Amino acid sequence: MSEAEIQTFLESKKCNPRDSSPCLEDFSVSTPTVAAVGDGHCAQYSGAANESASRIIWKVAQACRISPAVLLVLLQKEQSLITAPNAYGYARAMGWGCPDSGPGYSASCDANYFGLFNQVYKSAWQFRQYTLYPVAIPGGGTRQYTIGTRSIQYHPNPACGAANINIQNQATANLYLYTPYIPNAPALQSEYLYGASPDACSSYGNRNFWRIYSDWFGPTTSPLGTPVGEVKAIWTTNKSINMWGWAYDFSVPTDPIAIHITVNGIWTAWTANAENPTANALYPGAGTKHGFGGSISVPRAGTYNVCVYAVDQGPGVNLQLGCYNLAVADGSPSGVVNDISAAPGQVSLWGWALDPDVQDPIAIHVNVNGQWTVLNADQPNASSTVRFPAHSANHGFGGVIPLSGGAYNVCAYAVNVGDGANTTLGCRDVVVPSGDPVGSLAEMWGTPNGINLWGWALDPDTTESIDMHVRVDGNWTVLTANAPNASVGAAFPAYGPNHGFGGVIPVGPGNHEVCIWGINQGAGANLNFGCRAVVVPPSSPIGVLNDVWGTAGAIKMWGWTLDPNTFGPILVHVRVDGQWTVVTADAVNPGVASAYPSFGPNHGFSAVIPASSGGHEVCTWAINVESGSNLAFGCRSIAVS
Repeated sequence: MSEAEIQTFLESKKCNPRDSSPCLEDFSVSTPTVAAVGDGHCAQYSGAANESASRIIWKVAQACRISPAVLLVLLQKEQSLITAPNAYGYARAMGWGCPDSGPGYSASCDANYFGLFNQVYKSAWQFRQYTLYPVAIPGGGTRQYTIGTRSIQYHPNPACGAANINIQNQATANLYLYTPYIPNAPALQSEYLYGASPDACSSYGNRNFWRIYSDWFGPTTSPLGTPVGEVKAIWTTNKSINMWGWAYDFSVPTDPIAIHITVNGIWTAWTANAENPTANALYPGAGTKHGFGGSISVPRAGTYNVCVYAVDQGPGVNLQLGCYNLAVADGSPSGVVNDISAAPGQVSLWGWALDPDVQDPIAIHVNVNGQWTVLNADQPNASSTVRFPAHSANHGFGGVIPLSGGAYNVCAYAVNVGDGANTTLGCRDVVVPSGDPVGSLAEMWGTPNGINLWGWALDPDTTESIDMHVRVDGNWTVLTANAPNASVGAAFPAYGPNHGFGGVIPVGPGNHEVCIWGINQGAGANLNFGCRAVVVPPSSPIGVLNDVWGTAGAIKMWGWTLDPNTFGPILVHVRVDGQWTVVTADAVNPGVASAYPSFGPNHGFSAVIPASSGGHEVCTWAINVESGSNLAFGCRSIAVS
């Protein structure tokens, strides 16, 4: 059935929704892209916005190679979705993921698989899985129902009993694997029975499948002795059509049979006598010499209608294994450029390409504003195998072309081998980021060791680190902006975080002029951060003893001091007539914070030292930390009353 035939079929059925849900003929939903499963399984399903139900059914049938009629019957058999849809039915359309494990053997559906597309695709996938692996289950275990006489339950309740059924082909085995019950005698009394069950052990799934299929599409059986088989894969290469599969006729149990192929009305005959284990796995004793395969040459490129038949050898009829409309190329390469994108300092691209004339990788020529680069399409990329299953997956290509900032036209070509011509895979206009550097000088200050500074800078033309030129009083220092800076990485993710800069430039104490530039790469000009005046303090303590005076029975003093080597308070030693007192300079002094904001206000000191009446010699020192020497405030003569 074509997509149009499926739509016409849906429109031909009387539809009475059970709620506000649309009929299938009017239903649409956006679908995802599902990758190809593997050799012989479902091909890729390419998702799209607002796909109709008929298109979903047709595309799934094509991808998983299952009859659309079977999918339509399953939709009706499971949820009456064609004649009596509702929201519940749309969610569980095919009954996939609904084991009979609920209360009273009811369906226990997994909501992860709800939705029309999920249900249709998963059920088709499952039937393809049954057919590919009819006996052994991938990952371990064996199928419960295979061709031959098998015991099948009447109902999910094992107490209802079972009966022996002779399963004669894989299609029937698939139905019992999907719905593992047979109708009992009461269920068979009326083919069109709905509503309450005749008894508690009646089930209707496979009975209804047979009834609905027969009503809509005709008999479900073929004449006795008709061959069985399958075209496993069919594809085109340069001026040829290729296929392989298997076929078997029960009338000649161990002999090969003929395969007749028509290509636009011209017939070719093959014999299904090649090694292929499928027939023997499905029909033990058949032997393994029932495979067929090969190539049929065609005179020119174009579209061809190809039909494949297994020729009957006894009382049955010939079996059509499939009909296909195939596009045969002229030998020119095929491929796709998945992406061409610009980034700082480069253009990158990737995709796949192959030439149907050869298995070897081919060259990809990339033109960027008239300049050529050659890549090799020899990297893993599974996308090519969907269209060209005879070729390996190693036909991907990708690369990075270094470029300065600016606008570029990038075109990629697959280079032909043998017949045909080069193929243009795609062109795109891109802009490589360009311009002046950007950045920020976050902080600069003086310490006894020199001038400290830090910030960040980058150039849009490159992801590499750039240089920072620092001039101090006419002398030059070069730093590199390559340190981690998380805020830069967050703001400019294409460039990464490693664009911070910082360090100490050793200079002596005093006033200095510091100027900084971020050095441009490619187009643009240097970034001027400007100039600042910075005071580098000496390494020894600084401070002032503001006053020392005598009072009744004591000597008092106050002042401030700090050591440039530390932000913490330092000690002040006081000697009175040879006796020592230690004071800590940690009191608040706002004047210190104003003059030296980096050090804060907590560097004041004061003291009350008991002393007898009379004259005294008072000497005071600020005690040095690390490099430098103590600061002597000097000695004074103080009278105490």
